[in-house]
Amino acid sequence: MPEAADLFVVCHSCGAEVSKYVTECPYCGERVQKRAPKIARGQIAAGGPKPKRKRRVRRSRDSSRSATQRPVVAVVLAAACALGAVLIVPGVLSVTDVGVVGQLNGQWWRLLTASFFAANLWYAAAVVVAVVLFGGLTERRHGPLVAGAAFIICAVGGNAAAAGLESVPLALGGNAAALGLIGVWVVAPVLETRRGEQPDADLIGAAVCAAVLLLMPLAVVEASPTAGAAGLILGLLIGAAVARR
Repeated sequence: MPEAADLFVVCHSCGAEVSKYVTECPYCGERVQKRAPKIARGQIAAGGPKPKRKRRVRRSRDSSRSATQRPVVAVVLAAACALGAVLIVPGVLSVTDVGVVGQLNGQWWRLLTASFFAANLWYAAAVVVAVVLFGGLTERRHGPLVAGAAFIICAVGGNAAAAGLESVPLALGGNAAALGLIGVWVVAPVLETRRGEQPDADLIGAAVCAAVLLLMPLAVVEASPTAGAAGLILGLLIGAAVARR
């Protein structure tokens, strides 16, 4: 009686174990041997040796969805920031109408609208790039709801910190929101690095983008350092919370 190991051969193309009584692999169609031995009558009555099926690894719905999902929320938010810069630079809107300038006087909605307008085009371009890039990465990893909520929370929280902590509040532009999105995205690859894994992420590029936005107040007066720092801290907290899921 032949041993069980002699009943199968390994296909050199797909690596599956197939019956030695066939000449072609039933899974990939490649030829595994020139001739197949004859099957005895007892094996025909018993149904013959059955080839083992190669186990297939199923991809989860979340991973396949995140790989193909388009960052709609990130693109819309970035487009809104770009449009705000176009409107405010020619003088269509005033900085005092939409930004955090001095006391709010009950106009709390300016904590959010201030992030969509910037009088400096280079400053606005840096924010738009950061929102598209890291907002899109956050949306692919955590979903559009997390990306949109993180933008709003970090924008409002950062501008509120500038309004409450600065002696002469001045906050305009989306540095708080952009830094917040960087913070949300960067937590997961940092945790993977601490666990000894190799993350598929460019942490150096994220650090450079964060440094540019944090140093932006040195070149642009309307970019509040308090708002940027507070937005980054809020983003890191949000990233740590969603990473626990």
